Amino acid sequence: MDGMPATILVVDDSRTKRYLLVSWLTRAGFTVLEAENGAEALARVEVDRIDLVVLDVRLPDLSGFEVCEQIKIRRPAMPVIHVSAHAVDVADRAQGLTRGADAYLTEPIEPEELIATTRAVLRYYQARQRAELLAERLLGLADTTVAVHAAPTFARLLEAAAEGAAQIFKSPAAVIAETFDGDCIAGICTGPGSVATVVPWVVDDTGVPTGATVRVQTPQSWALVEWPTDDTVTVAAARLREDRAPLYVVVPTATQTARTPVLKQLAQAVAAAVEGQRSFDEEHRIAVTLQRSLLPRGLPTVAGLDLAVRYEPASAQTEVGGDFYELVMLDGHLLLAIGDVAGHSLHAATVMAELRHAVRAYAVEGHQPGEILHRVNELMRTLLPNEIATLCVLLLHPPTGRVRLASAGHLPPVLSMDGKVEFVQHSAPLLGVRAPRPDDLEFVVPAGATLVFYTDGLIERRDATIDEGLAALAGVCATVDDDLDRFCARLLVELAPPEIQDDVAVVVLRRR
Repeated sequence: MDGMPATILVVDDSRTKRYLLVSWLTRAGFTVLEAENGAEALARVEVDRIDLVVLDVRLPDLSGFEVCEQIKIRRPAMPVIHVSAHAVDVADRAQGLTRGADAYLTEPIEPEELIATTRAVLRYYQARQRAELLAERLLGLADTTVAVHAAPTFARLLEAAAEGAAQIFKSPAAVIAETFDGDCIAGICTGPGSVATVVPWVVDDTGVPTGATVRVQTPQSWALVEWPTDDTVTVAAARLREDRAPLYVVVPTATQTARTPVLKQLAQAVAAAVEGQRSFDEEHRIAVTLQRSLLPRGLPTVAGLDLAVRYEPASAQTEVGGDFYELVMLDGHLLLAIGDVAGHSLHAATVMAELRHAVRAYAVEGHQPGEILHRVNELMRTLLPNEIATLCVLLLHPPTGRVRLASAGHLPPVLSMDGKVEFVQHSAPLLGVRAPRPDDLEFVVPAGATLVFYTDGLIERRDATIDEGLAALAGVCATVDDDLDRFCARLLVELAPPEIQDDVAVVVLRRR
């Protein structure tokens, strides 16, 4: 409507009166269409782009009041001005206005009065449309802001932003940002209701200042989606800090109103969500790096044994956990330990480090697995009274395969040989609990057999019970790959969920 003459439909069965009304409105600069009865008027309202209807009260087929009611039902935002060539009383005027008309003019109608009334009614409706459009867009902005802040990954954040922009502006949209690793990618959406995708895209950021800026450019500069023909694109850039790459939101220029307030706010909201996720990601990377630094840096080389480990931190949207393992040769025996401190936080990871070092220290002193657990338990109850953990410790003599094993509430290791699988059960209370502990379990690992140790993140799933998880583990362990690293990878692929909710540690030992 902005910049174009308004289109007015004149509805009157009198050819003479219709001619007058059309002449006056045309001379005033309006585009005018005509209808001579109610049915024709309703048909035109359905198909033509009409901004206002001038409607006679007396029509041959329907009353003007009925026609007005029907127009308002179909097009609530279409203004109607009643005109009447007949003397009317207050009741008629009241009926016309209460049934939806925006103004009521009676004979004799002066051209100036008609034009002034038309312009006043159009001004009101244009202001109302702008207000309704802004309100709708601000609601979409709020929804999109929530969606981008809730996005679990950077790619999904850009997809949510592009889908939100397409919904807000009812058009194609693109959102471009730099990943935390310095790659530039774009979320693109072809229109409202469409699913966005992510593609690589390179932008020259030269000269983009901090803050929010808006510029109009040619669509060829942003050939990410098929933009409307005969239009430019409007690009909002949000740069929160000098040392950050800008974030861009691109939409067709025809969608924009004066000062582009919603587009600017959208770019700033998405940039803030990117910054929040960047900070979270950096913290998580630091925590995972710390956690990995607390784990063994390499595996010992032990004659007669094959060893493999796999450690996977929980997916990026959760905190680090307290899973740990230990593999070290001490006085001709292999010490193997695996444990899990309750909780998901940097604190859990630091408790994990204390327990791992305590296990190593007590093992170096020459204690057997059960005594190691007893001493670690006393340490926890004294220095870490509010913590609980599970732990499994074994000492293996490689030449003979003789094992001493003690567990503190940890899930049972799996013994696999020749397709037969059994769980090595050693029921005992958790660490952090004062309770009697059973004697160590002693057995021999036969040549060719494989022992699989793991933490609960491998088998616990929200859609399955622990027994179902253990059964699935037994099924996978029935066949052990020659390459134990490949076997560890297969355990994760077949058992762990795609988005790992809890840390996963796996230690596999095979006696040749």
